[in-house]
Amino acid sequence: MKTINLIIDETPVKVPERTTIMQAAETLGIHIPRLCYHPDLSLEGACRICIVEVDGARNYQTSCSTQVREGMQVRTNSPDIRQARRDLIELILDNHPKECQTCERDGQCELQDLAYSLGVRERLFEGRRKQYPIEDSSLSVIRDSEKCILCQRCVRVCSQIQGVHNLTQMHRGFNTVVTPAFEAPLMESVCINCGQCINVCPTAAFLEKRSTDEVWAALADPAKHVVVQIAPSIRAAIGEGFGLPPGTPATGQTVTALRRLGFDTVFDTNFGADLTILEEAHEFMQRLEKNERLPLLTSCSPGWVKFLEHFYPELIPHASSCRSPMTMLSVLTKTYYAEKQSLNPENIYVVGVMPCTAKKFEAQRPEHYMENQIPYTDAVLTTRELVWMIKAYGLDFTRLSAGDFDHPMGVSSGAGDIFGTTGGVMEAALRTAVAKLTGKALTDLNLTQVRATEGIREAALEVNGKVLNVAVANGLNNAKIILEKVKSGEKTFHMIELMACPGGCIGGGGQPYPPDGHFVLDPEILKLRASALYAIDQGKKLRQSHENPYILKLYDEYLKHPGSELARRLLHTSYSPRYPKGIK
Repeated sequence: MKTINLIIDETPVKVPERTTIMQAAETLGIHIPRLCYHPDLSLEGACRICIVEVDGARNYQTSCSTQVREGMQVRTNSPDIRQARRDLIELILDNHPKECQTCERDGQCELQDLAYSLGVRERLFEGRRKQYPIEDSSLSVIRDSEKCILCQRCVRVCSQIQGVHNLTQMHRGFNTVVTPAFEAPLMESVCINCGQCINVCPTAAFLEKRSTDEVWAALADPAKHVVVQIAPSIRAAIGEGFGLPPGTPATGQTVTALRRLGFDTVFDTNFGADLTILEEAHEFMQRLEKNERLPLLTSCSPGWVKFLEHFYPELIPHASSCRSPMTMLSVLTKTYYAEKQSLNPENIYVVGVMPCTAKKFEAQRPEHYMENQIPYTDAVLTTRELVWMIKAYGLDFTRLSAGDFDHPMGVSSGAGDIFGTTGGVMEAALRTAVAKLTGKALTDLNLTQVRATEGIREAALEVNGKVLNVAVANGLNNAKIILEKVKSGEKTFHMIELMACPGGCIGGGGQPYPPDGHFVLDPEILKLRASALYAIDQGKKLRQSHENPYILKLYDEYLKHPGSELARRLLHTSYSPRYPKGIK
């Protein structure tokens, strides 16, 4: 590739052609401020914070979108540039609520950080400020348009990464607002509740719907037996909320923290993951034998399931009928566990700690309620919410000793741990399905061919002389690519794992905001979180779901066998098309 020579702040630099000024500056250790820019999204050039001076140019140039030219001379930090950036931030701030000290993003807000670093110490402009009510119709996501700075990151992630196209800018000038079509409430839109808009928002225009008050109340209620479960990816990410490096496993500290908060019982969602594998493997083998409703589409990701209901209703019969690991464990807590402990299910309060804002929606789906209209999962906390609760309680997370999960639903295989990363559900399912189909355990349990660090991964495995074609996709634009190939007949698969969020659950919409200089979708952070889960899996003696003795005991004592009548009633569900109002 051709090399371009230019000068940035009087320092010569050589970079490949088509490099932007921002990228070239970073090779010299120069960080140019930015707001609308995100490395995983298209270039917008809307905020103008990244402007620089270029010799020969009439106006300031946006460094995020201006490519270098041979002999270009750039100044990134002249007095005029610094003043212009400061003016821009001042104008944004003066149309922004004065709520920094009570805002949930206080201390983790890009606008706040820029105001500090650029020396903005007062509000200079007066006048009419945009005013909108908080939109909280969604069960998962809150939209506060007064805090929106119109960077369009949310619009771009919703369309370019998730393929949902639910958000857009409406109106013009002072009245411009980011909203679903026709300014519909989120609950009435095609929002899939994935929370990626929260992850990329530089302020607090999007936030998860908080459940901490309800959980505190349950913990303080002596009549409630409060049970908590934590998803696989929590243990690989929660430490970041306390300053630990990304990818630091923190299972034991999380268990101890939950006990200190007052939870009566601490279970592991990984147990539900192991159970999901046995039920899903049974379902898969039945379909394979009958050669019907293939490919089987996994159904553990609630954002993906709602996307399926909205955009691919004709493929709903292909979705696994298995409830998610969270819901399976919640169901068993209010049935199996309640019976063993002689507890009234109405007095059990189940909390799921999830990386996923869509889990808040999943918990409230009508099909996940008991017959007496009590939800199986009473509340869902995101990783961020649990981090806040631990801090609010005054616990020094990094100094906590490692605790152990409670029995009987606290023991899991390594296959359960890898559910938290893309390709993990597929790998866990294949470990069991191949063993069931062949009668022999796999000699190598590391099925790296389905570990999808990229957006899409396809693989073929020979089992008993039959080739199984499988695929893995994360981020729903990638799911679209796979599903369109299936619909057109271009590709034939036996099983497809689909995850709504980039990287799978490790990149969920409720994970910790990243350290300075990183973005939530940063591939390096996702890779480190995934590595933590694979390391946990590798370090366990139990690495296959069907070998979990507590799962086998559950079937022996209660469920009888995978796919039994009771298992079908408790552990399986169904989905329905979601059409826009007035269309069927």
